[in-house]
Amino acid sequence: MTKAQEVYEKVEAMTASGEVKKADAFKTLAEQYGQPVDSLRGAYYQHKRVLEGGGTPGGGGTRRTRRRETTSETAVESAVATLRRAIENIDAEISVARDRAKEAQAEYEAMQASADERKAGIEEKIALLEQSA
Repeated sequence: MTKAQEVYEKVEAMTASGEVKKADAFKTLAEQYGQPVDSLRGAYYQHKRVLEGGGTPGGGGTRRTRRRETTSETAVESAVATLRRAIENIDAEISVARDRAKEAQAEYEAMQASADERKAGIEEKIALLEQSA
C-alpha cells in the first residue's frame, strides 16, 4: 500500500461519519506522521486522482500507443481528445478547489472560535510579565 493510499483511506475513514472535517483529519494525520499538513493533503488528492482514473500511482499518467505517421484525421482526433480531457480536468479542478475552500472555511471558523481564548491567555501572560518588571 502506498503512502498516498494509506493517507486517503485514513482520511476517508475519519470523515465518513461526518463528525470529523477533512481539515481536522489532515491535521491529526500530520501530527501522527510528523509531516506538514500540505504534504498529507497532496498525498490524499494524488491517490484520489488515481482512483478517478486521472493517473497512475507511479505518476506516469496514461499510456499512449506510438504512431508512425501523423495524418490530418489522427491530428484532429488527438486535438479533440486533448480538449475533452481539458473539460474533464476543469471539473476535477473545481472539485479540488471546492474541497480546499471547505477546509479553509473550517480552519477559519476554528481560528475565529478560539481567538478570544487565545488572546485572553496572551493578555494574562503580558500582565504577569509587566507585574514582574
